[in-house]
Amino acid sequence: MTTGSNPLEPRRRALAGGLGGFVIAEVVAALVLAAVLSWNWHDLVEGFVVTNGLMGLTFGLCGAVIAWHRPSNPIGWLFIADGIGHATTALGAPLGQVLVESGAPIVAQRLAVSLFLWSWPWSIALFLPLSLLLFPTGRLLSPQWRWVAIGIIVTSPFFVLEMATDGAPPAPGVPRGYLSISSYDALQPLWTATELRNLVAILLAVVCLFIRYRRADEMGRRQLLWLLLASVIAILFVTPWAFVAGTPILVLLAIPLIPIAVAVAIVRYQLLDIRLVVSRALTWALLSLVAIGSYAALVALLDSFIASQVGRSAAVTVLVALIIAPILPRLQLLVDRALYGDRGDPARVASRVGEQLSAGLPGVVASVRSALRLPYAALIVDNGIVAADGTRPQTVVPLELEYGGQVVGTLDIGLRSGESRLASADRNVLALVAVPLAVAVHATRLSAELQSSREKLVSAREEERRRIRRDLHDGLGPTLTGVAFAADAAANLIDVEPVRARELLAGLRADTRTAIGDVRRLVDDLRPPALDELGLVGALRQRADQLSFRADGALIQVEVSADGLPALPAALEVAAYRIATEALTNVVRHSRATSAVLALRCGTDLEIEVNDDGPPNGAWRPGVGLQAMRERAAELGGKFEAGPTPRGGLVRARFPLEQR
Repeated sequence: MTTGSNPLEPRRRALAGGLGGFVIAEVVAALVLAAVLSWNWHDLVEGFVVTNGLMGLTFGLCGAVIAWHRPSNPIGWLFIADGIGHATTALGAPLGQVLVESGAPIVAQRLAVSLFLWSWPWSIALFLPLSLLLFPTGRLLSPQWRWVAIGIIVTSPFFVLEMATDGAPPAPGVPRGYLSISSYDALQPLWTATELRNLVAILLAVVCLFIRYRRADEMGRRQLLWLLLASVIAILFVTPWAFVAGTPILVLLAIPLIPIAVAVAIVRYQLLDIRLVVSRALTWALLSLVAIGSYAALVALLDSFIASQVGRSAAVTVLVALIIAPILPRLQLLVDRALYGDRGDPARVASRVGEQLSAGLPGVVASVRSALRLPYAALIVDNGIVAADGTRPQTVVPLELEYGGQVVGTLDIGLRSGESRLASADRNVLALVAVPLAVAVHATRLSAELQSSREKLVSAREEERRRIRRDLHDGLGPTLTGVAFAADAAANLIDVEPVRARELLAGLRADTRTAIGDVRRLVDDLRPPALDELGLVGALRQRADQLSFRADGALIQVEVSADGLPALPAALEVAAYRIATEALTNVVRHSRATSAVLALRCGTDLEIEVNDDGPPNGAWRPGVGLQAMRERAAELGGKFEAGPTPRGGLVRARFPLEQR
């Protein structure tokens, strides 16, 4: 959002900055008053200046940052309100004490205590759960969640009443606050329900975050991971306080990491590789829980066995260390698998990819991205995207796929947030996956080429049929029609005008011969009759005898060498005949040779070779004849080469026979 797009944005930013400054002023005022009272560190902690002051600063300033950059996102404004509540409570305790010691009116003293009591509960009951419910977009997950938000708003005053109406002063000698309830203890069932309400509100917010994570794209998940990171770190500090006696209450200061994480997630979620940080934090959180549980269990066990002999503390420490040592790598493996997929197990990734090969390339690409928890993966073949999965990030690393020493495609991999290059672990897995993927790409390309070849064959067949139909319709058809008309006319005139009838019969004879010539030409175009009458070798020798003179009238000796040829398929016979006769015709027309040899050899391949002794006259320019021979060879999977040699011209075609 730019300033010019919304005229209210400068005012919103000014308001956010002003409220953030107000939070700072409250905390500074609390510290100044504490200094006037000569409070020591213990007094600051017991007076909630440290805890609520820090929470007020983090929630207030992070909310101001969010509201400054995203004025339309209500989370920033909720955090500002949360910070004001904590900061006001931090100010209330020293303010009330100063008013008491200075002999201020009792009204002012009770008002300060009331501010202390009534400010912070709103942060816990309303602002924080509502912020989590709206995170990270500032909008509810769906219209159905509107009732949850309404429920949180409507029921939040009950927790405020529970915390504030007791009226207990923050320190001895300070009067009670206003609006206290004399029958407070009689309402204990209501307060219990209020505590359950807070638990349900937080649980619903967590469920909402979980659903958002399941539905989010890669960017949304990275934002949610920031909040997860803050929660993990908070658990690392809060858990010892809950289970290990003597842990200082200051470990609760880890809670302000939550607004910091939310601000980073909304404003600068690409600050670093959040996945790596979360991975390590989760591992140590789980390890801490294992250590705490082991410590508590072993303390109870060793009390009755070896405490008197070796000392409980030393024994517990040693045994806990022995338990944790093998657990750490296993926990790290589980957490890394959750965040990075199976990149630590290349064989598993290869197996998953192999299972998707039969489903096609899109399934393979999706499997690669899913197995490595990548934001994006795409397969590029011939400069076109064949398959893609995920949302393309700003940075993509291309990996070449090679088959038979040739690059058959490229696998584009999107980098995770905060990564500047592809990790070596990812490269190792992708290098293993690239082999079957390259084979699949090559096979797919061959299949496409085969389909294209089939389509060309069908097209060529239809073109040939169209040509024959045109020749029959435009040539032979009118000729035969004319013959029929001439025969009818001759029959009508044979008694009346015999001379005219004889003329018509003479024309009829000429038209009939023309029709016969057209039929023979069509038949020869389909398959040379000499192949059926004389066989391949006989037909070639007949053609060689017809090509005994060059274009300039000079004699040329043509020899045909072909012994022991097996029976060949009809298509191969026609291709061999056409290539051989075309090559001999080119020798007669274009070379100055005195002799030429046509050799047919048959082993695993049928090889057709035409050599002449014509003098070299430079490289051959490709023409219609050479192109036709090359295409005939390619149609049957053969190879073709032609060109000058030191001893003359050479034309060679080779056709495979093993599959025929």
